Amino acid sequence: MKNKEQNRRWYDKDPILSKAMRILETTDDQFQLKIAFNLIKIIIEHNIEADSYRSVEDILSAVEDGRCERGSERWYDLNETIRTAVQMLENCPEDMQSSVAKNIAFLIKEKIRDSYEAEVAE
Repeated sequence: MKNKEQNRRWYDKDPILSKAMRILETTDDQFQLKIAFNLIKIIIEHNIEADSYRSVEDILSAVEDGRCERGSERWYDLNETIRTAVQMLENCPEDMQSSVAKNIAFLIKEKIRDSYEAEVAE
């Protein structure tokens, strides 16, 4: 019998990241792409600052590593950009994942606020 821990997805280890991913899954495609591009940008910038990437080849290699073909059953596998961003995030250290989770949560919060304000204005 498998315990609960074995059934968890990699991002369920961090409660903020887990919630952000669950909410992101239910958003529209355009917003998911916006988040994906932000993820890729943040991950690349962080790794440049940490001297993990020393050349353009290092950046391209990291993006390519994020493009592994694992199947298409997950919600983020339906779009190559979103899949690449999520898999790049999965390959990050846990402290980086936690930091990025807060960024995702902030963007989601902004989207909810903007949607609410647009509805109220109508």
